[in-house]
Amino acid sequence: MNILPLRVALAQVNVTVGDLEGNTNKILTAMQQAYAAGAHIVCLPELALAGYPPEDLLLKPGFVAANLGKLHHLVSESRHMPELTTVVGFVDRDHDIYNAAAVINAGKLVGIYHKHYLPNYGVFDENRYFQAGRKAPIFMINDVHVGVNICEDIWYPSGPMTMQAHAGAEVILNINGSPYYAGKGTFREEMLATRAADNGVIVVYLNMVGGQDELVFDGGSMVFNEQGTLIARAKQFEEDMLIVDLDSASVFRSRLHDPAPPPGTPARGF
Repeated sequence: MNILPLRVALAQVNVTVGDLEGNTNKILTAMQQAYAAGAHIVCLPELALAGYPPEDLLLKPGFVAANLGKLHHLVSESRHMPELTTVVGFVDRDHDIYNAAAVINAGKLVGIYHKHYLPNYGVFDENRYFQAGRKAPIFMINDVHVGVNICEDIWYPSGPMTMQAHAGAEVILNINGSPYYAGKGTFREEMLATRAADNGVIVVYLNMVGGQDELVFDGGSMVFNEQGTLIARAKQFEEDMLIVDLDSASVFRSRLHDPAPPPGTPARGF
């Protein structure tokens, strides 16, 4: 078991819908900054490559293909940052299209997560475009079991986050494109604290910042320990990179006293 902290960078960036070149450059800059800061992981927002929400751009095969091309460019560039793992949102294509998160390390696309819960209410229309994911993998990153999921997936008590925690994840990385409304910050904080404490897992919540049409993304990224205590928070309504050292050993100690159900899915290591 790794006794050293897991250093995570939360890259709270303002991406632009459809600007694949600009978004790729912004993501690459964040990767380089995180690497220079000694981070083991850098998280980028939901659909950061395409911009959120991409809406009818998703109906253009050329756009989806171009977004995949930019992802492969990031994978190639990651060869220069071998100690850094990048988690970034993009549009995946596998017979259908998916709201996805790529896990990238040392020139390889190590894994892909597909969002399970596709919101289809209020300002959201994801069910129109995307197929829902069904798998909840965990990864071994710097000797720590890490689960990756996307936005809405963490809101459900019996969702993929719980599956990942029960499979042995000590840290959950949840990447978001979560719009702001009055009072939402408090609601988010209470929900995330509950998820962390109920599952005995560290929760890293990364949100984008900026605006798209009538939507405003407020950032306010947060980290909660396995007791549900808020231990770090990024700025609101502006770009920020929050660097946090996570004590994953505390999750192990906590589970010795209050163990989760036995692991069911082996982690993939790199």
